[in-house]
Amino acid sequence: MRIVAEIPHHDYKITVFNMNNKLSIKLESRLLEQTFKFREGSGMDSVEDIEKLLTPAFLNEVEKSFQIMARARQMGIQDISGDENEFPVIV
Repeated sequence: MRIVAEIPHHDYKITVFNMNNKLSIKLESRLLEQTFKFREGSGMDSVEDIEKLLTPAFLNEVEKSFQIMARARQMGIQDISGDENEFPVIV
């Protein structure tokens, strides 16, 4: 896998990869990331095609997914850590 481009964006780190005739785009926000993969011939064959994909509507959906992922992550952490605000029982 090799990096073929980094696309500047004010909210996300966006990296485009090429591996085995597939392009992948990874969007990172804080500690979360989303990856979209495109096979050759899918219409996403160049960095320019990927840049065209990054419309406000597409990025709005990406943001919604990041919000859902952040909630799931937080809930998972709370589930395994328990309620840390409880005090131990003193007899």
